[in-house]
Amino acid sequence: MERGNVLVIGNSGVGKSTLINAVLGNEKAKTGYGSSGITKKLEIYESEEVPFRIIDTVGFEPSFMKQQKAINAVKKWSKNSIKEGKENTKINLIWFCIEGTTRKLFPKTIKDLSRATAMWKSVPIIVVITKSYSVPEREENIEMVENVFDNQKKKSKSLKEIIPVVASTYTLNEAAFAAPEGITELIDATNKMMPEGIKASESDVNNFKLNRKRALAQSTVGVSTTSAVTVGAVPVPFSDALILGPIEVAQIRALAQIYKINKNKDFKLLMNSIVEVGTVSVAAKTAISSLKAIPGINIAASVLNAIIAGAIVAAIGEGSIYVFEKIYTEEKSIEDIEWVKSVMQSKLSSDFINNVTTIVEKTAKGGHTKDLGKLLSLIQSTFVKSKG
Repeated sequence: MERGNVLVIGNSGVGKSTLINAVLGNEKAKTGYGSSGITKKLEIYESEEVPFRIIDTVGFEPSFMKQQKAINAVKKWSKNSIKEGKENTKINLIWFCIEGTTRKLFPKTIKDLSRATAMWKSVPIIVVITKSYSVPEREENIEMVENVFDNQKKKSKSLKEIIPVVASTYTLNEAAFAAPEGITELIDATNKMMPEGIKASESDVNNFKLNRKRALAQSTVGVSTTSAVTVGAVPVPFSDALILGPIEVAQIRALAQIYKINKNKDFKLLMNSIVEVGTVSVAAKTAISSLKAIPGINIAASVLNAIIAGAIVAAIGEGSIYVFEKIYTEEKSIEDIEWVKSVMQSKLSSDFINNVTTIVEKTAKGGHTKDLGKLLSLIQSTFVKSKG
């Protein structure tokens, strides 16, 4: 089995280093006492006896700035782990370490740890309740952790186990002590979940990359739409002039580059099919003839041109993103030209006309027919999806 990575994360002083040493069976991680954390940066530890690596993180401090620094450190590590040559540092499983003696802090602690590991949406999580010296409180602590996860806004399905542990012998008095326990259970649970975790991390990395590409692509569509609105506002017979051709082609090329399909031997045929369906003279004439039938709409020709120009480029951009994503994820083939044409035609069909009509009506009603900024905002909110 591939040697996976476990991210250990928790507040300063929670006992992460002691836990790591107990799991690895030696003193590889520095330990200390009190609330001040010992680990100053993310470190990888491994042992021949344990079939997974352990990534120790900066402890979360009470200070907001220090806490944010710790969160950012984990996020930076996560993003760097998807780069070429860093594949062995991907996070395959997460240990949320929370201290059993600080039950009131469970909700905030789990919220903070979830923020830091937000990129890994499907990677399995084991909550390790450290310093679980009180046996009667263990069941209560487990129940509270379950409630916190159940009450999260976006309920996490990644929580797989909650394991109370005592990582090292804790002396209560001369005659009583709490012996180490829970360590072998933690190792067994981690080993059992690791195959699932390796698959989940691959999925999370792919989704992260796809979301980044989508954000870049939608930004490109936004820029292209702005150019189209500006060009469309020029007082020329819009329906008879292919004034958007260069903007459309540049937009499609830029989007194809983002999805790394612009060098495919069939890309030119793909691009031509998109441009063919989105030809300005066809879509614009249809939109204009439809808009002329709306009673009581008094709007300047240049404003109408700007709306239609922006809407066409935005619709073609969103259609191209959809097509390129399907090709990028190998759900569709670049050679399936008929499917591509069908997608683009749907983007410039009756829904397109209805959306343009809505924008025109809002523009006329709002009295901002000369405000290109508000015009652009209306078009983007209607045609360009959220960049989230």
